Amino acid sequence: MNVGTAHSEVNPNTRVMNSRGIWLSYVLGIGLLHIILLSIPFVSVPVVWTLTNLIHNMCMYIFLHTVKGTPFETPDQGKARLLTHWEQMDYGVQFTASRKFLTITPIILYFLTSFYTKYDRVHFVINTISLLTVLIPKLPQFHGVRLFGINKY
Repeated sequence: MNVGTAHSEVNPNTRVMNSRGIWLSYVLGIGLLHIILLSIPFVSVPVVWTLTNLIHNMCMYIFLHTVKGTPFETPDQGKARLLTHWEQMDYGVQFTASRKFLTITPIILYFLTSFYTKYDRVHFVINTISLLTVLIPKLPQFHGVRLFGINKY
């Protein structure tokens, strides 16, 4: 029973990244995070770039690849209950504009972070590991796959 809903989607999670202005809001949120971290005294610019990258990737991993289900009551017989938000996006269709945007954004942030940290070895390793933990679950081969049974239920 969908009392009080004004959408025509069976699962609104499938279309949220296609909403008007969401990409701009996402990029502005990353910029705002970076500015807030820059305002912390006694923290160097390379550390701020690495923190921006790490916080962004951690939040992206949690919200897109860990949290399952939907906050909406859906008439889909509980199918969305077992899927992460990434798996629900665009009804599971791969390589849509939203998925490409969410895949390219951490890569661009990684390149910016690597440049502004002057390719320091420690920052480079930390940022590379962070990037891989966000990009690997986005691969089509991992759609619905739970490694080592983590996040299975």
